[in-house]
Amino acid sequence: MSTTKYVSDVKVINNNQEVIFNYLSNFENLSKYVNEGLLTKMTEQIPQIKISNFESDADSCRFQIAGMGLAEIRIIEREPHKTIKINSSGGMPVGITFWIQLLPVSAYETKLRLTLDADMSMMIKMMVNKKLEEGINRLADMLAALPYR
Repeated sequence: MSTTKYVSDVKVINNNQEVIFNYLSNFENLSKYVNEGLLTKMTEQIPQIKISNFESDADSCRFQIAGMGLAEIRIIEREPHKTIKINSSGGMPVGITFWIQLLPVSAYETKLRLTLDADMSMMIKMMVNKKLEEGINRLADMLAALPYR
């Protein structure tokens, strides 16, 4: 197992840093987007990994991975208005630590950057490396486009 780092491009969101942080630091806000087709899209992109039975609360989300069991992603640290740190456990084929970083540009403009440290075997890296490189930017685009309230 070795750790590989993936970093998204910086995205600019036309909203207040505190509003964005409060929204992203509660997994319940994101559950409707995951349930509305994201799991299907992920399975289409990486057919070796079939995800189902997604559930979430404010601090974590849980889901089944076919052939591997229950997996969980949990927010393990919140630095108010700046950083959300997320970690994985359970049946995931890749151990991950994930950061959402926010930086104010102005009162209603915020920069967002995602960083993913993925701990995986060489075999899994060969299967998913390109998908993770592309996926981190797609996820950043998706988060930048959310209707923050």
